[in-house]
Order: sequence, then structure tokens, then C-alpha cells
Amino acid sequence: MTIKKYKGDILIPIISIFLALFGIVMIYSASSYGAELTYGDAFFYVKKQAISFVAGVIVMLGLGFFELNKLIKFRYPILIVSLVLLALVFVPGLSVSNYGATRWINLGFTTMQPSEVSKFGFIIYAAAEMAAHDMSKTKNVIPVFIAGGAMCALILLEPNMSITMCVGLVMIIMLFIGGMKIKALAMLAIPAAIGVVLMIVLEPYRMDRLMAFLDPWASPKDEGYQLIQSYYALGSGGLFGVGLFNSRQKYLFLPFSESDFIFSIIGEELGLVGSAFIIILFVILVVRGARAALRAENKFYAYLSSGIAVLIAVQTAINIAVVSGSIPPTGLPLPFMSAGGSSLLAYMAAMGIVMNISARRNPLLPVFR
Repeated sequence: MTIKKYKGDILIPIISIFLALFGIVMIYSASSYGAELTYGDAFFYVKKQAISFVAGVIVMLGLGFFELNKLIKFRYPILIVSLVLLALVFVPGLSVSNYGATRWINLGFTTMQPSEVSKFGFIIYAAAEMAAHDMSKTKNVIPVFIAGGAMCALILLEPNMSITMCVGLVMIIMLFIGGMKIKALAMLAIPAAIGVVLMIVLEPYRMDRLMAFLDPWASPKDEGYQLIQSYYALGSGGLFGVGLFNSRQKYLFLPFSESDFIFSIIGEELGLVGSAFIIILFVILVVRGARAALRAENKFYAYLSSGIAVLIAVQTAINIAVVSGSIPPTGLPLPFMSAGGSSLLAYMAAMGIVMNISARRNPLLPVFR
């Protein structure tokens, strides 16, 4: 038995694993107090994340040497499975609801959040379609738009507007990268923007969040509470932070401090310097994914790597913008770092794909670093 030597971009797995491992450390810091009170186990979230991390590394390494061209012929089953998984959250007995949203499937031994997996299924489908057809022709854009629209509709029904916006933005950017004409892009983007406005205006709780974003101190104990507590965390962190494990906001002041708002705890404990370091790592990861796309040996690989890089960039930017009060609050995990096994496993698998693509560069391109 021979072991294949990895010839791709080594920074991709190194940064991915580091972010995931550091995420586990921060999850412990953010959740230990609350987990001890709620479950009698300070490591409750850490254990679940660690299991997903180990599984994620195995899957990442496996996909790092997988023949990715096989995914092209399976793009329709992958899309169908992705949509079915999203639909299963509405099946009584399987669905799990929390905080007014139905976003999880009960697998018996654990829960799964289909939207975290399905968005990568859409990227695989879209990349295969874009590689097979000329996206400058509007008729070839329609199947990708219908698939993305169906996925966004199912996610919105959960409801989960943040992931809906994330998938929608990734779809539009991927189609633009694939060669869709500006006119067609505008025809797609303008109705989408109008739809976002209508979704906010017509849903009372979204309007409340928008008002809280504009003036969180107008409702400091209701809709504005979480954003204010995030401000306290980031503000008290200063330049170098209060020290690792020394956060005060994690003592039940900041809701979802181990998941959607984990970056606030990072800012509090490690300050501006630590926060900037994490952001730089995400930027490097996105740039490396884009570079793998530019050097890819075929169009499918190029679109696949660029789609994953775009998703990481979009989701990271939205998460950090939310916790810093730059955009209205919405629930969206920070890739690799927020508590959530489905998200971590999906992102680790995706980075295995990017690793693979980085090792399969176009032989006609000059060798440079």
C-alpha cells in the first residue's frame, strides 16, 4: 500500500485546523460557566465540538485525495439530497425547534443543521453547471438560479434569513465569476434586494431587530440587549484584551456567546490585536482558496474552489459585521470557530476539497508562489 504525497497548498489545512482548534478553546472559555449551570458539565459544548473536529479532519484528509471530477456526474443527486435535507426539518418527529426556529434534524444520537451542509451541496451543483455551460447565456443561468432560489426558500421557511442571504450572495457572486452578463446580474440582484427589504418590513421580529440595530439602547432589555452586551465585550477588550479565559460577558450576560457571538468573546479576551490576527487568518484562507481556483486544472475545480472561498468570505464578514454592530443582528455562525458540529464538519470537508484542487494545478500555467 502506497501513501500519496500531498503536493498542494499546505497553508490551507494548517490554517483550517488551527482555526478549528482555537475555536474549541474559545468555545470552552465562552460556554464553560453556562454549560456547568445548565448541563452540569463545563465541557458539554467542547466535547461535541471535539468529536466533530476529529471527524472533520478525517473527512478533510479523505477529500484531499478524492477524484473530484466524479462529483460532476453526481451534481443532480447532490442537489436533490441537499433540498431533501432542508425539507426534513419540517417533518414532525424529525424536526427540532429552538428560539422560534426549526433548523435542525434529530438523528437520535445528535442533531444536524441541514442548511450548514446543503449550501456546500449547492456550490458543487452550481460549479458543475457553470463548467458545463456558457453562463453568458441567460438560459444557462436559469437552472442554477432555480436551484439556488429553491434552497433559499426552504431555508427562509425555517426561518433563517441570515443563511438565506448568505446562499443568495454566494449564488450571485459565483454566477458573476462564471461569466454572467452584468445586465442579467442586475436583473437577478435588484429583485433579490427588494425581496430582502420586504422580508424585513413584513416580519415584525425582523423590524424589531432593525430598530434595535439603529438604536439598541432604545430597548436595552429586549431586542437591543444582545448587541449592547456584544459592544461591552468588544469595548472592554481594548488593544490586547482582558486575557484568555477572563471574559466577563460569558457569565450569562451575552447570549449565544459560544456560537453566533463567539467573536465578541475573542475580542474581549484577546483585544483588537487578537481579533485582527483571526481576521487575517480568514483572509489568507480565502486568498489561498482563490489562488487555488486561478491555478486549477479545469473549470469545475476553479468554480468549486472559488465558490467555497466566497462562502467563507461572505459568512465570516456577515458574522463579524453583526457582532460589531455594523449590520442588523442575525444568527450566523463564524466558520470553523462557532459551536456547532454540522457547521464545523461541513467546513472541514470543504477545505479538503480546496486542498485537493490546490494540488491539481494547470500544467500550462507558470510555476510561481
